[in-house]
Amino acid sequence: MQIRKIFITGILCACTLLSFAQNAAVKGTVRTADGELLPGASVSLSGTSQGVFSDSKGHFILDKLHPERYTLLVSYLGYETQSKEVNVKAGENVSVHFILKSATQDLESVSVIGRSDAKEINRQAYNVTAIDAKKLQNSTLDLSHALDRVSGVRVRESGGVGSNMNFSLNGFTGRQVKFFLDGIPMDNFGSSFQLNNIPVNLAERVEVYKGVVPIWLGSDALGGAVNIVTNTRQNSYLDASYSYGSFNTHRTAINAGYTAKNGFTAQINAFQNYSDNNYWIDVDVADVNTGEYFKNQRLRRFHDTYHNETFIANVGLVGKKFADRLLIGITLGQNRAEIQTGARMVSVFGQWHRKGNIVMPSLKYQKKDLLVKGLNLNISANYNLGQEQNIDTVYRRYNWFQQFKQYEGTGSERERSLYKFRNNNGLATANLTYQMDARHALTINNVYNTFNRKGRDELYPDADKYEQPRINAKNVLGLGYKFDYSDRWNTSVFVKQFTQHNKYSVTYNPSGNYGDVAYMEQENKFSKLGYGIASTYFLYKNLQLKGSFEKSYRLPETDELFGDLLNLEGNIDLDPETSNNYNLGFSYQGNIGKVHRFSVDANLLYRDAQGFIRPKLNANQTKQVMDNLADVTNFGVDGEVRYSFRQLLTAGVNLTYQDLRNNTRFEDGYTTESPLYRDRIPNMPFMFGNADAALFLKNFGREGNTLTLGYNLLFVHAYYLYWPSLGSDKLDIPRQLSHDVHVVYAMANGKYNVAFECKNMLDSKLYDNFSLQKPSRGFYVKLRYFISK
Repeated sequence: MQIRKIFITGILCACTLLSFAQNAAVKGTVRTADGELLPGASVSLSGTSQGVFSDSKGHFILDKLHPERYTLLVSYLGYETQSKEVNVKAGENVSVHFILKSATQDLESVSVIGRSDAKEINRQAYNVTAIDAKKLQNSTLDLSHALDRVSGVRVRESGGVGSNMNFSLNGFTGRQVKFFLDGIPMDNFGSSFQLNNIPVNLAERVEVYKGVVPIWLGSDALGGAVNIVTNTRQNSYLDASYSYGSFNTHRTAINAGYTAKNGFTAQINAFQNYSDNNYWIDVDVADVNTGEYFKNQRLRRFHDTYHNETFIANVGLVGKKFADRLLIGITLGQNRAEIQTGARMVSVFGQWHRKGNIVMPSLKYQKKDLLVKGLNLNISANYNLGQEQNIDTVYRRYNWFQQFKQYEGTGSERERSLYKFRNNNGLATANLTYQMDARHALTINNVYNTFNRKGRDELYPDADKYEQPRINAKNVLGLGYKFDYSDRWNTSVFVKQFTQHNKYSVTYNPSGNYGDVAYMEQENKFSKLGYGIASTYFLYKNLQLKGSFEKSYRLPETDELFGDLLNLEGNIDLDPETSNNYNLGFSYQGNIGKVHRFSVDANLLYRDAQGFIRPKLNANQTKQVMDNLADVTNFGVDGEVRYSFRQLLTAGVNLTYQDLRNNTRFEDGYTTESPLYRDRIPNMPFMFGNADAALFLKNFGREGNTLTLGYNLLFVHAYYLYWPSLGSDKLDIPRQLSHDVHVVYAMANGKYNVAFECKNMLDSKLYDNFSLQKPSRGFYVKLRYFISK
């Protein structure tokens, strides 16, 4: 019996070995027509259940195949499905390489079609939406208004081109949401380089992370992050555009790149914005001389001109043994903004203005497989030497009729100043990732940021207040681990250490006599530990579930602590805010036949924030000031449905609901329950959405030309300006509907492009911050030339 068992076992082992010897594999790569590797492409064997996704480098392998002839299918969102016949022989490895053609390569539209073309981004466990900015580059949109069409996002501005902007993502606003340029924080870029003056042509795609932020985006984001991804491909290209429109608005953008065979590369990005911003408003006016009151006057803004010019250059080497990318760069820019109003429209200014510039050298270094295979290093550093100046020296009082009353002596419209200052921002980042094997990866990320405001006012050369320290140093260290159990399930866990050190001065009266002011230097430090987890699972190939949790901290920003010397008053007593963030979501993409495609995305969120930092009006209601609200909860949901028919029609709608509530039951100094307990947070939209549709007429007029007709709707539900429980007059901001239409004609497969747009077509009254009116109806035209090799 024992001999029989040994004999049978031996036969089985031999059969098994023979079976393995007969098995074979198919491997290869998936690329675009431009040579770009496509991670996350679906590779399957027709008629079988076998299939894989290409990895982060576009590679795939199907192993343990029996010898026979197979049909290999490769598909990727936004690209035409491709098939190839392969003959697999016993014990052999067959190499197959695919080059996919874009299914929308001739379509030019300002509609956001689905999620990112980079499917690997959406396969992450994080709640992320990515905009393919290439489809928006014929529009006159800047990046902020392109993002305003994403579910969960509201971009709130105080006026027109170049105005103050407040970015809201699922109820988190301002600095609670962090911005990155190719993974580098934009904390120190200054006023000349802001989201609402950057043309959409600068970006290839924009990634919006809602809630939990991946560890490689190192920062203290509380409620999410936006990563602007520029063209990093090793090719040569030129993208030049100019637009002109209402209110004497001019925009120019030039993006160019060159890469030689020896690895030398150079990139230039330049853009310019100019606008008189003299759009129509409806406002009550009092005569400055007689006091006579005129209600509901339709007038133009008159002191709101804005312009900025920015130039970015990078030169270096790519594809070398010592560096995949080594770039030395410089960012130069300037801006000038006339200040029309304060925090409310009852304050009118006619001379006060501000100007600034950016001079920022930078260094970028990337190396894959450093010392050992799978060890990747990214390093970046920059330092902003630019300066800002606040100019307010005219002693007048203006009204909306452009009347003014001149006063004798020295004075100003708001606060007499010629203060010129530098913030001396420095930033250094390092990201080290080790892909131990196909399933396990470790990441270490560190971001260090410095701030030291120094300035002088020639009107008050001996003023002690300008000599006081305004110093801030912040460091965020993160460690993350990712486990890819299979193509259907992956999980990431991480921890972050947040550290901040502030140095400043406070005033006191040493003698008790009136007017006796002295300064006392103070310091404070914060050190907090955050952590989180994110996981995703594919129930089916086209149905993805996501879940994440994060204990996050957000350290007060320098403008919040020291003020922006414009419309934001500093508050040095701010504490870090923290939040427990929970996210659940799903994504489904399907087809009806071969011509109808649709996608459904929905996300559920819950935020429990302590020390919530939000703006309020200061004591005399002329500026905003940031303040800690002890406890805020937010339950929200956002969703999007999109549909496309062949290459002829696309349409979509998204809606966001967010219920932010004051959860502070007992205020400091009070023994009874606060009347504001469970009140909805004021001046915060709680329901809003977008709808869009676009019709594409291919080969219109001539082969290779495409005519696009598009429409976009913005909806914001009415919301309260002040706390609902205080008084009977809540001063609500009314419901808003804004309609935009556009016509784009792309010629020679997108080489020459002309676009016509009408924004706010029905001339609706649009409001954001404290009822400040936004631009009235406007018409715009854009010319664009694009070539790539």
